[in-house]
Amino acid sequence: MNYHIVTYGCQMNVHESEKIAGLLRGAGYESESTIEDADIIVFNTCCIRENAENHAFGNIGALKKMKRQKRGLLIAVGGCMAQEAGKAELLVKKFPFIDIVFGTHNVAELPSLIARKQREKKVVSLLEDRAETEDGAQPYRTSYPNAWVNITYGCNNFCTYCIVPYVRGREKSRSASIILEEVRALVAAGYKEITLLGQNVNSYRDGEIDFPALLDMVASVEGKFRVRFMTSHPKDFSASLVAVMKKHERICNLLHLPAQSGSSRILSLMNRRYTREEYLEKVALLKKEIPEAELTTDLIVAFPTETEEEFEETLSLVEEADFSSAFTFIYSPRKGTKAAEMEEQIAPEVAKERITRLIDRVNENTRRKSERYVGERIEILCEDYDRKKGLYLGREPLGRMGYFAADRDCIGEFVQIRVTRANGISLYGELV
Repeated sequence: MNYHIVTYGCQMNVHESEKIAGLLRGAGYESESTIEDADIIVFNTCCIRENAENHAFGNIGALKKMKRQKRGLLIAVGGCMAQEAGKAELLVKKFPFIDIVFGTHNVAELPSLIARKQREKKVVSLLEDRAETEDGAQPYRTSYPNAWVNITYGCNNFCTYCIVPYVRGREKSRSASIILEEVRALVAAGYKEITLLGQNVNSYRDGEIDFPALLDMVASVEGKFRVRFMTSHPKDFSASLVAVMKKHERICNLLHLPAQSGSSRILSLMNRRYTREEYLEKVALLKKEIPEAELTTDLIVAFPTETEEEFEETLSLVEEADFSSAFTFIYSPRKGTKAAEMEEQIAPEVAKERITRLIDRVNENTRRKSERYVGERIEILCEDYDRKKGLYLGREPLGRMGYFAADRDCIGEFVQIRVTRANGISLYGELV
């Protein structure tokens, strides 16, 4: 019996798909690269934006014919969209051939849901909110030499545009001792880059241990490896976190710090709980203590009531904060959030024009920063081999992807390359 997992959304979902894979393998399934040859197809969905939902709906609907033709095929839908209020019922109504629906808190129950479905004809669903941070699911990791480690689940911030607190639940932190045990095991197994994950890692707390303290512990584990973390909420970003980043060479000096907007009024409407000025103060603190550090961010355009002048404040923030890259989005109304009920929603044609200008501005920064690498020698953690390009690839500490040729398998190794050219956020070089 074979499984195929379709993953949408953030790194949290990528890691949870690894857990789903581990559970399915424990239940006797083997992985299958093609959806056509799978005996169970699992959709791990996202609902952060309407596009993500529409993409999932389209791909689930495309399986109707396959379901009719292949006896015994199981289709399961989980993740954030399944947990969203009313969406499970809509999924079953729209796609009656779905077999299993499970929520973000019920990943570990997937094998038992499969067993139930094999006994019952009706759709099997489980969307209960669990309070535990440890579900016992052992991930089947396919991302070597990189590994994801959750440190928190859920979110307490309730930004007015965001559905995450409603589908992921309130914030919960994992035990620091369990996190450290997991990191040590991963390093001992040969993983070379550990990324700590959470909706807001900066608000982590286990008793007296806050996030800077946890990061210090993780970075003190013996072995040759890098440490990254995401996502950091600006309101909780602190001098103590910068001090820990500065202390440990193995912590990558790339900070993902979502600004969302350059306008203080829009930030207030978003319930972000910081101003433009406060955000830039935190950026200045980072650059003062770690001059070589770089910032990436998330930016939303066309939030309800955003004026042209306020959008231009976001454009100018790109320059003032000197972002090396950014994830840019048009505001997407999410039913159940406060922003979806706000008046003065921005016209689609205005939104498209603004996102185009923002992307152009961000890309200018990215190209300019990447050009500085030409002629330099950098360290790459080789992650994969691109068969189309005929090149190995991996990231340098500040997040740029480097491509290079080699006459041996370099995956999992730290290698030195001399950069010969830059293309956007990608670098090309020669193995030293």
